[in-house]
Amino acid sequence: MSSEPAPASASTEELEADLSAATISKKQLKKDARKAEKAGKASQRQQQQQPQAEEADLFAANYGDVPVEEIQSKAISGRSWTDIGDLDEAAAGRSVLIRGSAQTLRPVSKKMAFVVLRQSMSTVQCVLVASADAGVSTQMVRFATSLSKESIVDVEGVVTLPKEPLKATTQQVEIQVRKVYCINRAIPTLPINLEDAARSEAEFEKAEQNGEKLVRVLQDTRLNYRAIDLRTPANQAIFRIQCHVENKFREFLFSENFIGIHSPKLIGGSSEGGASVFKLEYNGQPACLAQSPQLYKQMSICGGFGRVFEVGPVFRAEKSNTHRHLCEFIGLDAEMEIKEHYFEVCDIIDGLFVAIFKHLNENCQKELETINRQYPFEPLKYLEKTLKLTYEEGIKMLKEAGTEIEPMGDLNTEAEKKLGRLVKEKYGTEFFILYRYPLAVRPFYTMPCYDDPAYSNSFDVFIRGEEIISGAQRIHTPELLRKRAIECGIDASTIASYIESFSYGAPPHGGFGVGLERVVMLFCALNNIRKTSLFPRDPQRLAP
Repeated sequence: MSSEPAPASASTEELEADLSAATISKKQLKKDARKAEKAGKASQRQQQQQPQAEEADLFAANYGDVPVEEIQSKAISGRSWTDIGDLDEAAAGRSVLIRGSAQTLRPVSKKMAFVVLRQSMSTVQCVLVASADAGVSTQMVRFATSLSKESIVDVEGVVTLPKEPLKATTQQVEIQVRKVYCINRAIPTLPINLEDAARSEAEFEKAEQNGEKLVRVLQDTRLNYRAIDLRTPANQAIFRIQCHVENKFREFLFSENFIGIHSPKLIGGSSEGGASVFKLEYNGQPACLAQSPQLYKQMSICGGFGRVFEVGPVFRAEKSNTHRHLCEFIGLDAEMEIKEHYFEVCDIIDGLFVAIFKHLNENCQKELETINRQYPFEPLKYLEKTLKLTYEEGIKMLKEAGTEIEPMGDLNTEAEKKLGRLVKEKYGTEFFILYRYPLAVRPFYTMPCYDDPAYSNSFDVFIRGEEIISGAQRIHTPELLRKRAIECGIDASTIASYIESFSYGAPPHGGFGVGLERVVMLFCALNNIRKTSLFPRDPQRLAP
């Protein structure tokens, strides 16, 4: 009878394996114990540090990036913002809320930093000092200094007076910061540095003498990044000056019983003659952009308005890449009935521009000083009663000074500048009127002189040796107007409605036109008209 085999006993190998496993487990346990001990100590240290971290984080609500949804017109809080330009000694001790661009960020230590905020032309220094009493943590100081330049920032704080005058800011107060919030971050590296763009030529010269090399922001680069370039103090001032010139133009003419009008800019034919016109198709028919509001100013006079003015865009298909020409600019135009003589128009110009110059000198000192710091210039010299010279008198002065002019020709740029210098030396003025130009160099609608049809009842006005205004008595009889248009190469059929308007009874009249950008450029003695055009349009530039 067979029996089942006895159970196999544990082999030597199995016993050794169990022993080895037991040994490994003991080693692992010791290792794990050491790890646990380290983790415990780390946890203990963290627990010991946690109260400090929590204490610092008590002020986390006082700083940070504001979520987009919070500034999507979500609610009206009733808070009141103070303009940086209004912060003065009288505000000392007062709590304020301001918003501006982060112009300068300067950490002093982990617990202290300075932030300069800019709003338009005004800057103020904000001081952050880590303090439980102020509700400012070291993390808040670090947050403020981590902001990128030009980021939009809100600051709440208390206005204080510094111990010493501040040289780097316009406002002579400081803000002791209690809260700081970033509304919108600028990219970390801007395409141009505002500090570089705001430097004067004198600063570059001084740096070169000291062996330093400063970054020079060239004109095309400025215009490519115009949204940044416009933030410089000089540019902020330039366009405020421009606004004042436009407003004073309107104000003065209102006081002289002029009426503001708005003429079309899409027209069927050339308004000035010549080839410098932008042509386009208008619903299947040829058209062009208005070179001036000239025809419509005159038609408004025929319509019985007596005196009109317009502020609006003017388009010239200029091929000139010069310092003073643009393809689009803002025209300041005026037209008026005259009773006896076109000098009535000159008298309006005299009063208008003397009023503008006085207004700028008396009311825009801050802006003019700001421009002067980057682009130094001498104040414009002008007379209370504007000087008038005939074209022939001007030509005689040039000839006596050794400059020959083509007979009955227009003045070129160099001749204008030289005449400007001669007039300044002789008469002590940089603003004058030159009248009675040759008819051949004037537009077709210009009235010929009664005593010599080779000359015209026209004038130009100059500032610092450059022409800014062109004006004249206009032809108000349809027969002569049609004749002159044809002589100047204009298809009379394209301006038939304009010519026809003079057949219904038209009073004698005259007027003038001036480029706003050119007035500002020359008053401030700037070297390029692109500096006074917000987003210039010249033969090479259509963007931005």
